[in-house]
Amino acid sequence: MIKKNDGFEGQKAVIVPKKILSKTCASNSVINSMCVSSIGYYPKARFHYRKRANGTNEHILIYCTEGRGTVKIDKKVYEIEPNNFFIIPKGTEHVYGTVGNNPWTIYWAHFTGQNADSIVNDISLRLNNGKEFIHYSEKRIALFDTIYHQLERGYSVENMEYSSLCFYHFLGSFAYQNKFDIDKTNQDLGIVNRAIDYMTNNIQQTLSLTQMATDLNISASHLSFLFKQKTGYPPMEYVNHLKLQKACQYLMFTPMRIKEITTEIGMSDPFYFSRFFKRQMGMSPKAYRNKRKK
Repeated sequence: MIKKNDGFEGQKAVIVPKKILSKTCASNSVINSMCVSSIGYYPKARFHYRKRANGTNEHILIYCTEGRGTVKIDKKVYEIEPNNFFIIPKGTEHVYGTVGNNPWTIYWAHFTGQNADSIVNDISLRLNNGKEFIHYSEKRIALFDTIYHQLERGYSVENMEYSSLCFYHFLGSFAYQNKFDIDKTNQDLGIVNRAIDYMTNNIQQTLSLTQMATDLNISASHLSFLFKQKTGYPPMEYVNHLKLQKACQYLMFTPMRIKEITTEIGMSDPFYFSRFFKRQMGMSPKAYRNKRKK
């Protein structure tokens, strides 16, 4: 059976030289935190196959957009289909490759860095049996292209830094696809997003959970459950976060008095607002405004 590491028609790849990696990563905290060591695209990669008994020194992300493949990670085998992705942690034994007459098309990257380990661990905990389905998104592919073309232009510090920062966003599109591609999320998350929009649009009102649930045509208990499950906060605490955010903007960008700001964010008592603000921000509204003017 034919097996190929690379050499596919239409393929593209950038491999950052080891000397550049060791020199730049060691001296630059941005790149040292998250560094893309190689990145590429293999379209319809017939006979593609890689086996690494001892893994690699970098983490590997592979995203399949067409065709099929298989991956064996630490003795567990997974079938890969279109719009599946998987991550192989560094130092992990693995084998992967395309499937027969339906070769996969993949976007891939090797990456390392001080922050990479914890991010990979977090994403791996979210995976469904070692892999995960994500909705196809042109925005994600555009992010990949940005990183690829930046590295293709050479290994200046600016190019490497920008690629590193963009790669955080690229990884985030896999870990939090419900945030990245919000139009394709599930119904529960749709309810939560509608609730957040409701809070934002009614920031001047004194909101209640019961009224919000009624207007959103959902029970208060179910809304509360879904909201805390998806955001980590109860709905009314989240409302206060938004009110605080808006108050900070008014203090920073307008000459509005405290009483006026209190009205604009739906709090009737300026004294209560001042106590609430100080409790959350660690200083009074007046002190916050004065600090931001300096």
